[in-house]
Amino acid sequence: MKRPLRPEELRLWSAVAATIHPHPGRTVPKAPAEAPVAKASKDDPPARIPVAAKAAKGPAPRPRPDPADIEPGRRHRIARERDPIGARLDLHGLDQDRARATLEGFLRRAWDDGYRAVLVITGKGTRGDGVLRRYAPEWMAAPPLRDIVAGISEAHRRHGGEGALYVALKRKPRS
Repeated sequence: MKRPLRPEELRLWSAVAATIHPHPGRTVPKAPAEAPVAKASKDDPPARIPVAAKAAKGPAPRPRPDPADIEPGRRHRIARERDPIGARLDLHGLDQDRARATLEGFLRRAWDDGYRAVLVITGKGTRGDGVLRRYAPEWMAAPPLRDIVAGISEAHRRHGGEGALYVALKRKPRS
């Protein structure tokens, strides 16, 4: 996240920017106007500090981790194939309903077989905004798959890049 410039930084930048000629259509940022500082007198009432809202009783519930991201170390191991990609699924040519049913069945079978990572190829779509690419993470975060999917991440370029997803699966509980 980008922090805002402090007044002294903006003044310095304005001095530097005044020495250059901007490209056509661009303007040079203006120096900030000096804000007058009001002095407090002895007769003024003390400043009031707003009271914070009452805190909720008890500890706040821990948010459920969003399966949108695989831990960086695990994603790196999957991309380098140090954690093997157990299975691959290509959803090209399927409509949304068939793709969702196929994805759910595939992930359930992969989890039952004990795989820890799989590759789901959704494709990019015709203009880079493919429906399957957009909805697949939502389908995996939904209740039917939430208990087996540990995380999702965009695949490395050699595995399909933007048109494929790494899916990290949770460990199967011991019976």
